[in-house]
Amino acid sequence: MLEFAPSVSAKLNLRQQDVASVLELLAEGATIPFIARYRKDKTGALDEVQIQNIQEEAKFQKEFSERKTFIEKTITEQGKMTDALQAKIDTATTLHQLEDIYLPYKPKRKTKAQTARENGLEPLALFLLEQNNASPIEEAKSYVTDIIKSPEDALQGARDIIAELVNEDAEVRAKMRYLFEHTATVQSKVLADKEMEGVKYKDYFEFSEPVSKIPSHRMLAIMRGFMEGMLRMEIAPVEEVALEKIEPLYVKASNEASEHVKKAVKDAYRRMLQPSLESEFRMSLKTKADEEAINVFSENLRQLLLSSPLGSKRILAIDPGYRTGCKVVCLDEKGELKKTELIYIHEKNFKLADAEHKIRTLVQEYNIQAFAIGDGTAGRETEQFIKGLKLNLPVFLVNEDGASIYSASEIARDEFPEQDITVRGSVSIGRRLMDPLAELVKIDPKSIGVGQYQHDVNQVRLKDRLDQTVESCVNLVGVNLNTASKHLLSYVSGIGPSIAENIVTYRNEIGRFKNRKQLLKVPRLGNKAYEQCAGFLRIKEGDNPLDESAVHPESYAVIEQMAKDLNTDVKSLIGNETLLKNIVANQYVSETIGAHSIQDIIKELKKPGLDPRSEVQAFEFAAIYSIEDVSAGMVVPGIVTNITRFGAFVDIGVKQDGLVHISEISHTYITDPNEVLKLNQPVMVKVTEVDIARKRIALSIKETQEAGPRKAKTQQQPSRKDFSKPQPEKEVSINDALSALKKKFGK
Repeated sequence: MLEFAPSVSAKLNLRQQDVASVLELLAEGATIPFIARYRKDKTGALDEVQIQNIQEEAKFQKEFSERKTFIEKTITEQGKMTDALQAKIDTATTLHQLEDIYLPYKPKRKTKAQTARENGLEPLALFLLEQNNASPIEEAKSYVTDIIKSPEDALQGARDIIAELVNEDAEVRAKMRYLFEHTATVQSKVLADKEMEGVKYKDYFEFSEPVSKIPSHRMLAIMRGFMEGMLRMEIAPVEEVALEKIEPLYVKASNEASEHVKKAVKDAYRRMLQPSLESEFRMSLKTKADEEAINVFSENLRQLLLSSPLGSKRILAIDPGYRTGCKVVCLDEKGELKKTELIYIHEKNFKLADAEHKIRTLVQEYNIQAFAIGDGTAGRETEQFIKGLKLNLPVFLVNEDGASIYSASEIARDEFPEQDITVRGSVSIGRRLMDPLAELVKIDPKSIGVGQYQHDVNQVRLKDRLDQTVESCVNLVGVNLNTASKHLLSYVSGIGPSIAENIVTYRNEIGRFKNRKQLLKVPRLGNKAYEQCAGFLRIKEGDNPLDESAVHPESYAVIEQMAKDLNTDVKSLIGNETLLKNIVANQYVSETIGAHSIQDIIKELKKPGLDPRSEVQAFEFAAIYSIEDVSAGMVVPGIVTNITRFGAFVDIGVKQDGLVHISEISHTYITDPNEVLKLNQPVMVKVTEVDIARKRIALSIKETQEAGPRKAKTQQQPSRKDFSKPQPEKEVSINDALSALKKKFGK
């Protein structure tokens, strides 16, 4: 890949030296998180996104180069390569240009034009292209044979040859591609008798939008309707305009012959060019829409995985249920299952006194520190019951998306072979509160429900991006080597599933890791894997205090030298702001360790092993429990549960999340909700519309704010305003409301 460094550098506008270093490191087997964190001196401190872009661009250029070589070889073997053709291939910069050049030489199924040539009609086609004043019909008479029954048949064959020439003309295709790109529209119509069956696509029954403007979510919706056989879809510019662009290239006169050429041009456009370019643009728009949707999913997943953890607390977790009861589990500080119970607090089979007794007993016996309640069916009612017990413990509603997927998975069966699905689901809910990242890595990201049209996009590409996101988050936070599951360990740089399992097996044999060097005794974990993973694995209370930090073992010697120069030891240096201020960074720069690394080391020593995630904060919904309790005009608190390009979904405490359209988020113009909102962010919203029949709630954030250029601040906690009932619309600015909630809950 190194040979592509100059072109990748030019394309991405990055220093060639840095690009070459990245490609070299990737070729050596280094992972993106490792390069971004521990090889800044080599790469000029490029971040993960830039490194990923380098990797993908180099891959594209390699594939482009290989395709170019194949095309040159194929044309040469046909004996048709010329200097002019080689020059065109050499100057091609896109795959489309390359394929247009190759099209006339590309092996294809038998066409009308090939049949016409076999029947000896190519001279007649050339005669028509000359467009002299001789009579085409008279000329065509000489081509009548047993196969060509009439002059009209001969002229049709000649036009077929001309049509193929027009279709395979690289200049024509370039002009048409430009026309499609700038003037074509995506049009959709409902198919006959599909109005009722396809009612969910009603917005697209009679729809048209320029290809240059159609957003990803609309393109994916139309594609889904098209694939399900509900919609007819067409992508095309105005035909007359297209013909006006092509005809001057081929129509050179105004006579009978030129009329035949015009017919051939129109046939070429309708039969070949338009369908071909429509297919190309459909794929291109789909790919673009896929990428947009995958980016949305990836960003949402990142925010979800980096959600605030409660930490090592003793949790009582509840998976709520109506008829079948609520499954209760008690977890210790490590997330180990200690006790299971079943309580009935809903509908006709409730046993409130018995449920209250069980909960109070469990809280006391297991010294419970917090409640985790699944936010699905009966979640709010269960929350109401627990709060009514007045146990003075924090109560958290936990997003349970994907918990049922986990509970039925092989991973869950391995962890809890003796427990049923409901117990596993409750454990997952409790562990999500303790550490969302550690628990959510066990679930297929597509099952978490934080994207748009995730089932319609390229699944291979989606999986790759989501795996990259999980890997990035895991390595950003770091992993406790002595408590992490094999599933969490498998995402650590350089490890993977098999080595992760070996680590857990070896850990079980020795009891616990006391230092990072012990990793080298794990089967199949060699020096290269150790280099990649060591800095991301933490050992609390181990032999070496640096093993608890993000400092890589390769840098331990320089820290020992820093401590020696300050007449202290490493342990005393860690976290000592006064001593660390006395370090002269440049003094420790060498050929093997540069300025970027030294600065990172000093920063890490100030707060070793600091979790980049913020602490979880309690949140309280208004006293509304179903969509029937919601009415237009209410101003209530909510939590952002999903962000798309067209808006954000907000949970206000009822089963159906409400939608805040992008136009209702901010008084200032935004193109992406992520500019002002984050997943799990508390917000104040005004209910603008309720459609009970369709189970839809429309919300507005900006109507709770004062008009002006201000934007909703991220990472603000809702204030402790009394939300026991929906608030009237008066006064409510989001800053006032959030400030009040923060005061109530504390930091």
